[in-house]
Amino acid sequence: MVPGNHERSAIPFPLLAEHPRIHVFDRPRTFTAECGGVRVALAGFPFERHGVRGAFRMRLDQTGWARTDADVRLLCVHQCVEGATVGAQHYTFRSGDDVVRAADVPAPFAAILAGHIHRHQVLTTDLRGRALPTPVLYPGSIERTSFAERGEEKGYVLLEVAPGDEPGGVLRRWTFTPLPARPMVIEEIQAGGADGAAVRGMLTAIFRRMPADAVLQVRVRGVLAPAGLAALGAAAVRALAPATMNVELRLVDVERPGRSP
Repeated sequence: MVPGNHERSAIPFPLLAEHPRIHVFDRPRTFTAECGGVRVALAGFPFERHGVRGAFRMRLDQTGWARTDADVRLLCVHQCVEGATVGAQHYTFRSGDDVVRAADVPAPFAAILAGHIHRHQVLTTDLRGRALPTPVLYPGSIERTSFAERGEEKGYVLLEVAPGDEPGGVLRRWTFTPLPARPMVIEEIQAGGADGAAVRGMLTAIFRRMPADAVLQVRVRGVLAPAGLAALGAAAVRALAPATMNVELRLVDVERPGRSP
C-alpha cells in the first residue's frame, strides 16, 4: 500500500501492520515476496507532496532497492510523471516541482506502478517520443471522482512479469479490465424568474430520466425569483432526488454573470 495525497502521505500504520501480508510504504523501503520460485522486490515511498522533481532519485536510493537481491523488481509510487495526461482537455504534465522527470525513470525495474493520476494510461515514451527504460503504468481510479473523468473508462490492471536477461526482470504483458462505474451527467435548466413549483418540476423531470446512482451536475441559468432560489436549497433538492444520487447545483448566471461555463 502506497499512502497518497488524500491520505496525507500516511495510513493508520499500527493497525494495518498487524496483518503479516499487508505491507505499507510508510517510508522509502523495499519489500520482497517469493512467488512460484521467483523472488519479487517491490520498492517504493509514500506520496511526496513538495519537491519530488528534485528529491526523486534520493527517495529511490533510500528504498534500498539496489541492496536487495531479486529476480523481478517493481517500483511503487504515487506521483505525476512527465507525459501523464488528465482531464477533458488532455492536460499533459511536463514540468513542475511535483512532476517526476522522465529522465529519472530508473532502468533496473520491470515496471513502475503509479497512483495519483485517475486516468488509466501506460507511459512508454518521454515527451520527445524516446523510449522510457521502464514503462510507467497508471491503472487509474476504479470509480469516477470528478466531472473531468466523466468520459473515462474505469478498471484495474493485471501484469505478467518474469525474470529476464535484463536486471529487474521484464514486463511480458499487461491487461486492463473494465469495471462498472457510476454515470456522470451534466444537465442544464433555464430557470430565470421561475417560482418554486416550476423549479421543482424541472428538477423532478431530470431526476426521473437519470440512472438512480448518477453523479449529476445541474447548471441553472437565469436569475431566479426568491421562491425559485429557495427550491434549490440542499434540503429541498434532497427531498426530490433519489437517495442513491449525488447532485451538484451550479448557479451559472450568479457565479459567472455574462459568461458561459
